[in-house]
Amino acid sequence: MATLAPLEIGGLLFLVFFILLLIGCPIMVALGVGTMICFLLLHIDLAMMIERAFASLTAFPLMALPAFVLAGALMEASGISRRLVAVAEAFVGPIPGGLAISTVLSCVFFGAISGSGPATTAAVGMLMIPAMTKRGYNTAYAAATTATAGGIGIIIPPSIPMVIYGVTGQVSISKMFMAGFIPGFLIAASLCILHYLKCRKQNLGGDPWSLRHLLFSLKDGFWSILAPLIILGGIYAGLFTPTEAAIVAIFYTLFVGLFIHRELKFKAFMASLNTTSWLTGRVLVLVFTATAFGYLLTAYRIPVEIANMVLGFTNNVYMVWTFVVILLIFLGMFMETLAIIMLVTPVLLPIMTAYGVDPIHFGLILICCCGIGFSTPPLGENMFIASGISNQSLEIISLKALPMVFANLLAIVLLVVFPKLVMLLPGMMTTAAP
Repeated sequence: MATLAPLEIGGLLFLVFFILLLIGCPIMVALGVGTMICFLLLHIDLAMMIERAFASLTAFPLMALPAFVLAGALMEASGISRRLVAVAEAFVGPIPGGLAISTVLSCVFFGAISGSGPATTAAVGMLMIPAMTKRGYNTAYAAATTATAGGIGIIIPPSIPMVIYGVTGQVSISKMFMAGFIPGFLIAASLCILHYLKCRKQNLGGDPWSLRHLLFSLKDGFWSILAPLIILGGIYAGLFTPTEAAIVAIFYTLFVGLFIHRELKFKAFMASLNTTSWLTGRVLVLVFTATAFGYLLTAYRIPVEIANMVLGFTNNVYMVWTFVVILLIFLGMFMETLAIIMLVTPVLLPIMTAYGVDPIHFGLILICCCGIGFSTPPLGENMFIASGISNQSLEIISLKALPMVFANLLAIVLLVVFPKLVMLLPGMMTTAAP
């Protein structure tokens, strides 16, 4: 068995992996068992598998994961997310589809401090879905609006999936964060335009615009708006790394919640710790097994062999992009975002770089496609959250979400065709560096 060709090893690895998935094994078990079987057949000591996997958990950038999760949970408990929603509503005013547009903007604001799609959907949805229903919006439409906009939470930095991609693909997390701004706002703009056009015909407007109300919202939400500015400004000014920024975010939130808003209670604080430990533990187990899986792929140059096959098939980078985007959207329907990133990055990144695609560009398209996966059944985590809040069936919400998913896809096509939209800000960051 030790003389197996790389593609034969890769075929065996993925065959075992998908068989285990089909019989209902959790994805981390499928990754771990598939890797272990190949190690045994290749007569490789299983101790190496444990060593490689454990080493991945000690990566310094990975420390940002639990810190950003905790910061997002604390911000919701301390009233920061509620104030950000109020600021978004005050800006939109009586524009047709105003509440739907303010939902999108709220997801942008909250995404800039939580880094999580489901957390963004839950925090914004609890406030906006009931409010939209009271104003005459279809409840399923309100739920679909929140679920699809919640995907922006992983595109606007800081982003937990970007941290995982940076660790897996050995890509600068700071540059990934910088690259997320334009794609995030482009996707948000596509959704806002769609809501404006749909709601204009139904005479669904927001509150009358009031300068006094806007100034009050800005004053009340001053410390909330300051949170992403401190976190992201510190990263790009070189004051601290993304990992250190996550710790700064926790202490800032504790300060605001305890001494300024005075809304952070002990029970909510403990619930935030519980949420953080549960989510982080689940992710780190996945990282552990996926790293061993990725090591086997890399050690036997399986991605290089696949890249050579693809290069022999076509020289058209847009054909390859089409295949990649379709594959990622399909995987997003059935797999968790972090699992997709850790599974496809070792395989697809070498292929795309062989076609001259920058790793930052590929990473952003990967993250954007995963953002759509949050709102596409059967897995669609954001859909389940929105369904639970609105008491609407998943099927009805999914139908209402189709035009919004299509708007997201159009934005992704623009990002693929015009890579400068992604690379502009990271390029400025590079040139500005000493």
